[in-house]
Order: sequence, then structure tokens, then C-alpha cells
Amino acid sequence: MTPTRPTASTGCCFLTTEVIDARSLRCPLPVLKAEKRLAALPAGAMLTVLATDPMAKVDIPLYCRQQGHACTLTTEGEVMRFDIRKSGEKL
Repeated sequence: MTPTRPTASTGCCFLTTEVIDARSLRCPLPVLKAEKRLAALPAGAMLTVLATDPMAKVDIPLYCRQQGHACTLTTEGEVMRFDIRKSGEKL
């Protein structure tokens, strides 16, 4: 008989990160696309939005604050990457 080895759980629930490629789209389209996709996602889900319009730097974080979603911004060249975690409550 082979002894069993203990295994560790990573706590992963296999949630994938959805990605919206809004590069070259002008505001308000990036935030509108994010709003529509977030409405279909469960609480705690991750959404990444890629955007190049400078107004997205204002519009997307503002929308997230108003709705209670967590949002982090990183930039690489002209591309802004917004990583959004959907909140559990509707504000």
C-alpha cells in the first residue's frame, strides 16, 4: 500500500480574468464596455481593461470608486492596464 502524501490547497476557485481590449477606443467607450462586462460577472471577479485614450485614466477609476470596485492602474508605454475586482455590493 502506498502512503498518501499531504497536499496543499491554494484556495484557487478557477476564476479567470476577463480582458477588454479597448486600445484605440475613445471615451466613454472603454468605461461603458467595462460597465457592461462587470454587470455580467460575479462578485469578486477580475476584469482587465486595456486602454490608450488619456481620459480613461480618469473615467475608469472614477467609475470604479462610484460602484465600490477595486481598481489598480499600471502603464506600459501608451497602454494603460486597469485591473478591476468587482465589489460584492451594489452601491
